[in-house]
Parts: sequence; structure tokens; C-alpha cells
Amino acid sequence: MNLRKAIQAAGCALFAAVFAQTAAAEPVKIQMTTTWPTGISLIDSDRHFVETVNQLAGDRLEIDFHPGGTLVPSGQVFDAVSSGSIDASADWPGYWAGYNSAFALLGSFPMMLTAGDYLLWLQQWGGFEAFQKVYGEHDMVYLPYAVLSMESGLRSKEPLKSLKDLEGKRLRMSGRPQGEILQALGAAQVQLPGGEVYQALERGVVAGAEFSSPGVDWGMGFAEVTSHWTVPGWHQPGSVGGVMINKEVWNKLSPELQSVMKIAARETLMWSLAYYEKTALEAVNKFKEAGVEVHKLSDEELERIQQIANEALVEASCDNPLYAEIAYSQVKFLADYADWRELQQPFGFGRNLSSLPDAGKIESCMEE
Repeated sequence: MNLRKAIQAAGCALFAAVFAQTAAAEPVKIQMTTTWPTGISLIDSDRHFVETVNQLAGDRLEIDFHPGGTLVPSGQVFDAVSSGSIDASADWPGYWAGYNSAFALLGSFPMMLTAGDYLLWLQQWGGFEAFQKVYGEHDMVYLPYAVLSMESGLRSKEPLKSLKDLEGKRLRMSGRPQGEILQALGAAQVQLPGGEVYQALERGVVAGAEFSSPGVDWGMGFAEVTSHWTVPGWHQPGSVGGVMINKEVWNKLSPELQSVMKIAARETLMWSLAYYEKTALEAVNKFKEAGVEVHKLSDEELERIQQIANEALVEASCDNPLYAEIAYSQVKFLADYADWRELQQPFGFGRNLSSLPDAGKIESCMEE
């Protein structure tokens, strides 16, 4: 009897050991969604990131990716990840400015950072840490992995050749600071989800609309409902997106798997810039071939927008110390980099602003 019990005990121990090894071999699974539905090509950077992580991690980690709207409505992904009901979601930070105005600076700000500027700021001037601070207040970790250059600008049925033509017009444009600038220019901001922009243009609900880069805009079919295009896209000279990850989910990952995800994010960041520039070039040619007429704002008009944007940045900084902290970081980067960038002209990386927001005023708002 004792021998039988000993054999049974040894068998149970062996089974437990084998089961433990098998369980340990099971990959960690992360459920991830995005704000972008399948029909919007911004989802391509999300898919590239997921594929890169899954390839690098092998059988240690698997991201189960779901297009936007399939798990929860796109506008609810922030709360879903923050609460832990979804592990992770791709996004554009500017959508969450209603939670904290500082999110607007992470996604894009009118007349400020270009795509190249965002790359430098993220890697060497404290940008990555700024993302962690803002998202961290909502129990999330953030990995930036998509950067796009200037957005297209306004698309319309009737020509919008100058700032004067914007007066009294209803214009679809995302972002709180963008709306404030439109108001200063005499226009009215209309915020619409991407999936509603085509119909709004078609039916005349808005006189003009922006959405994203030329490649994305072409895929949205905007050439079918507009014949005029106003450039440049001053409202978003550069944009950043990435993935927000529930902090508890992140903390459960081993340091090795966290590194895998960070490496995949950095690789996707560079891939996205080249990918969306290539698709933008192809789309520009298609828009022109479709008969779309391009109108360019004058340097004087852009200078007027620059002054309004600078004032808006300082004013918003004094309403929110965290906003001020990030604004100061970005303005300081632009000031730090200006001399070397000027020496590089005409081969420089991005542009020097004609005038910078008042860094001293912004810094004083950090301390209030």
C-alpha cells in the first residue's frame, strides 16, 4: 500500500512538472485593437507593428489584433484600455484631449513639429518620457510607432484659395488647438469621425475637410467628391500614433518581452515614415490626374497662422501645468536645434519656425 501511494505520488509530481513546463511554453497573449477600421490605411502601421512583435517574440508572445470597431467603438478604446477591459489599442493621441489637453501636443500641434522633428524629440529630447507621463496618469504605457509628415490640407468642392475664403465656412478638422485657430480665422470647426467625412463633403454638410496624408485621403475616395485642394496642411505638419497598453498588462511582461515590443515600435516608426511618404507621392499623382486643382496659401498667410498658433500654445500652457511642461520641451527642442538646422540649409532636416512661442511664458506656467 505504501509503495502504491509512493508510485501515485511520484506520478502526480511528474504530471505536475510536465504540465508546468507545458504551461510555461504557452505564449503570453495580448488582445489589441485600434481606432482605425480596415478601410483606412492608417491601420497598416498597426498591422506592421503587430507582425513585427509576433515575429521577434517567436512563441513567447502573441498579439491578437482586431481592426477598429470590432471589439468596442473606436471612440471608447481609451477607456477600455485604461480600465483593462482591453489589453491594448492603437490610437492618435490628439483624440483624447478631452481627458487632458496635453494629449493634443503628443499627437500634433499646428505649425509646430514636423515628422522629422517628432523623431528627434522622441528619441533624444524627452518625447518618449512625455508620452509615458501623460498616458501614465490613466494607467497606461505608450509606445509611439507611427510618424507621418504633413497632412494633406483642406479638400473642398469650391476653391478655398486663401484664408479669406475660409471665413464663415464649416470645416471638418480634428484637434482642439486646430479648432481655436479656425475660430480666429473666422471659420467654424466641425469634428467628424473619419468614416463620416466622405458623406459630409458629398452632401455639403461641410465646405471643406482634412483627414490625413494624401495616400490615406485617396483611399477614402475624396477625389470623387472634391475638386479642390488647399495646401499646406498647417494644422498637422507632423503626426504621431502608436499603441497604448494597460499598465498592469505591461508590468506582467518580462523585461525581455517589453524590450521586444520597444524594438518593434522603433522599427515600425522608421518604416511608417517611408511607407506613408511613398503612398503620399503616389496619391498626389492620382489626385492631379483626377483633375483636382491645388491651391497654396501664401507665406504671409502662413505667418499669420504661425502667430495665432504661438499665442494659442502659450495660452493653453497657462491652463494646464502638464501641457506647459510638454510645450516647453518641444519649444526648447526647436530652439536647441535651430542653429544646426540653419547651417544645414538647403539640406536641412525639417524647418525652423519663423518665430517661436514664448518659452519664458510657457516655463512660468509650468511652475503655477
